[in-house]
Amino acid sequence: MSQSKAKLGENPNMKWTEDFSAGMLKVIGAAEVLGALGLILPGAFDVAPVLVPVAATGLAVLMLGAIVTHARRKEPQPIVINVVLLILALVVAIFRFGPNSF
Repeated sequence: MSQSKAKLGENPNMKWTEDFSAGMLKVIGAAEVLGALGLILPGAFDVAPVLVPVAATGLAVLMLGAIVTHARRKEPQPIVINVVLLILALVVAIFRFGPNSF
């Protein structure tokens, strides 16, 4: 985590960080970074292409958690963004796991 929990909480768009410990915020951030790398690097280096749908599935699970967190906090605007990211992650996972995967 590049910023402290207190510093993140100062941003009005990051008030959800109040619901999590500093350690959990590090886990969430690491999962997001690993998911992004898992989407990009296998295709870029043509190594272990099975990691792409696995990463997309992991990011979809993260987005489900984000949707639940924002719904509990009654924050509708971030939910829209999370739903869009969830749909994109699911499309990648389905097309990369499916019978016509590339």
